[in-house]
Amino acid sequence: MDDQAKLGRLLAAQDWAGAERVLKRMAGAKGAGAPVFYNLGKVLFEQGRFRPAATWLEKAARAAPGHANAWFELGRARLELGELEPARAAFAEALRLDPRDEDARRNAGRLALRLGRFAEARAAWEALAGDGEADIALYRVAAETRDPQAARLRVAILARRDIRAAAIKALVRVSKGAVPLDLGG
Repeated sequence: MDDQAKLGRLLAAQDWAGAERVLKRMAGAKGAGAPVFYNLGKVLFEQGRFRPAATWLEKAARAAPGHANAWFELGRARLELGELEPARAAFAEALRLDPRDEDARRNAGRLALRLGRFAEARAAWEALAGDGEADIALYRVAAETRDPQAARLRVAILARRDIRAAAIKALVRVSKGAVPLDLGG
């Protein structure tokens, strides 16, 4: 049985160790490229081996720079390693390559916000305006950058019962000691 057929069965069975052996053999063959590197990275990720997963996913992204999924998965691996700036860059590239990828957009937006890259966070979240998480993130960006729209956005997120707890948490986070609420009757 050839490696390709064997690999399909191993992946279907979620036999990650077996799939890793086959993929490493395939990766060592002349002409191996992005699909093999990507799949090897994914298999290593599934095993919780994030450092080698990141290495192979980087190889996949270098071999095929337009491979949005390789960039996305590289972002996930970097995030698992606690490498926030490289994770942000990988998600941003995945989003650049596939602007419709909502998961890449959310991850890019979350990391940009966390790292204080407010213009980048705003750009990521604006496309999802109306979504609870996006609206809270847009409020946080406005509050952190002293945008005059912050007050309007604060009222809007507090008016939504479905996100009220998260909205209050965001208000506390950006309040710097003075929560802008009137909790009176």
